[in-house]
This record gives sequence, structure tokens and C-alpha cells, in this order.
Amino acid sequence: MSTLSLATAAPAISLETPADIVQREALLDLAFGRAARLAKTSERLREGRKPANGLAFASHGPDGRVVATLRLWHVTAGPGRPALLLGPLAVHPWFRDRGLGAALMNTAICEATRLGHGAILLVGDAPYYARFGFDVGLTEALWLPGAFDRSRFLGLELSPGALKGARGLVSPTGAPVELPSLGELVAQGGTGELRRSA
Repeated sequence: MSTLSLATAAPAISLETPADIVQREALLDLAFGRAARLAKTSERLREGRKPANGLAFASHGPDGRVVATLRLWHVTAGPGRPALLLGPLAVHPWFRDRGLGAALMNTAICEATRLGHGAILLVGDAPYYARFGFDVGLTEALWLPGAFDRSRFLGLELSPGALKGARGLVSPTGAPVELPSLGELVAQGGTGELRRSA
């Protein structure tokens, strides 16, 4: 299939599956660079955690490859204030400027609202995300666990007042990723892989 025909197709959005993981990681590396994306402060809120249930989305091109991804994560917007963290949002270069990023954003916001979540936080380009209702004013009394640009730290209330009075450190609350024990790795013959990834 040619690059042109891939670029003009309208990919559908679906929930991410385990089969998407390797392609999603490759897409994120392409979009942001591996070292740069793993160094981001927002990554500290995602690492070692599972995304929020039912809020990890992927879009596949006509050949079945992942061409866009967006996930939301459980966090607190200060003590005792549940919220979601959005990101990263990535679209393959062949599929940019076709509304796929906006479609993913709208899908994520609608689904988070349907599931009863109250607010979404993100770190990103304020002019782009303002069209979806994100506002820097909703995060003025919140901070992240590391360096961040205050003008890029945005919030969206899915229910009125969800971030009113929110104050303090944003912290991860999502379920931890289950890692195999050393004994399980040895039993599976995975010690070589463990050494390579360390």
C-alpha cells in the first residue's frame, strides 16, 4: 500500500489491546524520541502504572498498524481529589493534519465523562488543548513531581467544580503494573532478557 493511500484513510478509534503495546511504544519513540519522552515529569506519574480502565485508545491504519495513541491515568489533584492525567497523545506523521488527534481527544473526554470521572489534567500546548476546554487557571494551586512549565499545565472539569479548590501535589494512584518475580523469570528462561533490559 502506498504512503498516499495510508495517509488519506480515515482510521477508526478503539480501545487499546495488548497486541498494540509494541507498536504504541514505537510510535511514541517516533513522535517524541525515547530519551526525551521518558525524561518528562508527567512520565513520573505514569511509570509502573496501568492506564485507567477503558481509557486507553488506539487508532489503526488500513494495514492494521497503530497510527495514533492516547491514554488516561489515575492521579490525585492534591490530597483526596481524584482526577485523570491525559497523555501522551501521538499521531504518526502520515496521519497528521487529518483530525485524528482531535478525534482521539473528543473520544477520551466523552468516555471519561461517561465513566463518571470529574476532571482531566495534562501538560501540553495550551492553544491546541484550549479548543477542548482545557485551562491553565484550573491548575494554579497544583504542582507536579518535577520540573514543568506552568503555562503548559492545564485542567478540564468534566463535572462542574471538580477542580475548585484543588491544591497540592499531583500524585499517581493507578494500579501498578504486575511484574514477574525473579523465580518466574528464571523458570521461563527469561534471565538473559532481564540482563539485557537492566
